[in-house]
Amino acid sequence: MTTTAEKLAELRRRMALSQEPGGDAAIAKRAKKGIPSARERIHMLLDPGSFIEVGALVRLSSDPKALYGDGVVTGHGTVGGRPVAVFSHDQTVHGGSVGEMFGRKVAALLDFAAKVGIPIVGINDSGGARIQDAVTSLAWYAEMSRRHEPLLGVVPQVSMILGKCAGGAVYAPVTGTETLVATKDSYMFVTGPQVIADVMGEDVTLEELGSATNQAQYGNLQHVADDEAAAFAWVRNHLSFLPSSCQEVAPVVNPGLEPEVTASDLELDSFIPDADNAGYDMHDLLLRIFDDGDFHEIASQYAQNIITGFARVDGRTVGVVANQPLVLSGAIDARCSDKASRFIRICNAFEIPLVFVVDTPGVLPGVEEEKIGVIRRGGRFFFAVVEATVPVVTVIVRKAYGGAYAVMGCKQLGADINLAWPTARIAVMGAESAVSILFRKAVEDAGENGPAVRKYLIDQYNATVPSPWVAAERGYIDAVIEPSATRLELRKALHLLRDKKVLRVTRKHHLIPI
Repeated sequence: MTTTAEKLAELRRRMALSQEPGGDAAIAKRAKKGIPSARERIHMLLDPGSFIEVGALVRLSSDPKALYGDGVVTGHGTVGGRPVAVFSHDQTVHGGSVGEMFGRKVAALLDFAAKVGIPIVGINDSGGARIQDAVTSLAWYAEMSRRHEPLLGVVPQVSMILGKCAGGAVYAPVTGTETLVATKDSYMFVTGPQVIADVMGEDVTLEELGSATNQAQYGNLQHVADDEAAAFAWVRNHLSFLPSSCQEVAPVVNPGLEPEVTASDLELDSFIPDADNAGYDMHDLLLRIFDDGDFHEIASQYAQNIITGFARVDGRTVGVVANQPLVLSGAIDARCSDKASRFIRICNAFEIPLVFVVDTPGVLPGVEEEKIGVIRRGGRFFFAVVEATVPVVTVIVRKAYGGAYAVMGCKQLGADINLAWPTARIAVMGAESAVSILFRKAVEDAGENGPAVRKYLIDQYNATVPSPWVAAERGYIDAVIEPSATRLELRKALHLLRDKKVLRVTRKHHLIPI
């Protein structure tokens, strides 16, 4: 019969083994790669001292040589004082690949997150399915994926791609989470370069195939950080803008700051260039109309003609969708439609109000755009705006032409309050295109005076057709405001809309333009 002291000693021995199941070889392997351990990564994410590990002593009982943890560390702690569930792949145990006990641990953690209603963060550094486990590994990948689905839109789910992730280790994050973050030295791909060379006969480098920079430009990542410390800091900040679940509201941070017009506000009165075709950086405008000059951008490297991200108005989170005049003049294309519609649906799921900041010349024309489905993908953008039941406030700062005017939060698609600056231009199309269509013959008949006649017609069109006064007179916008009043007007509008509720007809699910 063993004594209590002996049992305690055995517990300590097993716990020590579980903390470094790969032993000295694993420590040496990490040191050579220059990467933290799975637990060290968790501690980089969570508040100090808050991590509670679950399943440290789990291993495959049928294998006497099985290692504790089975390649993943799971548990929960806090970020900013709020509970978060977390799992972290242990790259030194079977390459962080998924086996039966690995799958059971993560599935149990997802069930726990669903039961208590808390965000989940997955730290991925894995080769995917465990080849030697055959169908067992695939079955548990499916089990984990099935458990992600009920959580989508219910609790925030963030995946971090660290190292080289392949196969299921990228499919699961893409299908099961709404936000993916990677470091710039990470990679993600379905199959690696060697498999592609063997099967397809194509030679491709790791960088070309799946570098984080490329994947961000493809739209598969929402943020690329310089290193792991920066990635974890970004995720912590990201979670601060989101509620713990769709049943709660996002944290309120420093409300009531700067209740009067500031010097920064006054700079907006001369912000928009006098020339219609002159560019400016929309980021500079956004930093002046939200709290603390704080803007948390999402998917900054993808479809840069539209900007999406979180900010705060009077301390409360808002989702921002804004055109970027420096890229394609802020025109709407297929890729930015995907980006915007995805972001809008995330905001709507978590009851985060939307603010549209508009300066767009319309929908980008071209054969290539038609080939890649700008009609269908633009339709998703329209659908996302119409579907949104959260408060929607729109500010038109300059151009708002054609279908792009409509999809960028017009009242007729359901926006609650539409404001415009005196520099706004709202019309079917810009003056140059309109004159070319409406007065082509008159310009041709003018002969040598054609350029002067064209310029006169353009000036007349701009003075009479797209001015904000026409839209205001007809009730299509609620007010024309001084640019310097924008920050405080947003505060008033969103305070007014704080208790907005929209009842929808019950149905199984929407049919979206896929």
